[in-house]
Amino acid sequence: MAAPALPALLPYALTAGIGWMYYGRIRRQFGRQPWQPRRTLARIALLALVLVSLVLAGIFVPHAGWAVATGLASGLALGFYGVTLTRIEAAEGMRSYVANPWIGGALSALLLGRFAWRVLHGGFMQQAGTGASPLTLAFAAALIGYYLTYSIALTLRMQRLATATD
Repeated sequence: MAAPALPALLPYALTAGIGWMYYGRIRRQFGRQPWQPRRTLARIALLALVLVSLVLAGIFVPHAGWAVATGLASGLALGFYGVTLTRIEAAEGMRSYVANPWIGGALSALLLGRFAWRVLHGGFMQQAGTGASPLTLAFAAALIGYYLTYSIALTLRMQRLATATD
């Protein structure tokens, strides 16, 4: 393959890579999950960085502040509700949890559907600076708010389980 063809294939390769990561994320929402504290702390740190970038986008993108704030508030509420639906278990010396897959799955499907709609309608082909959609930012803020809240609350519940079983 010639070197000039690589930049033309890069968007497709990135899309396939992101799709594969997303597939793995959705697949991990079903069934019993082993508790991995380091992985959860890394997820919390990464999600916090993404949240900061979303808040900055809400500040600097015209008409997007309300969308990011609304999405974040709904994500926080769903995160607290989602962790109450999570079943935590300590069996055979291992801590694990069974998450309710419907909230995270629905938010993920909503954001993926929004991205697909934007791609099909040429939303990403606009000029720089005008391509950010408040609705897309709201969906992203809801998803990030949900997973950040869920991860923090799950960490706290797992710590309480560890002290109760010791």
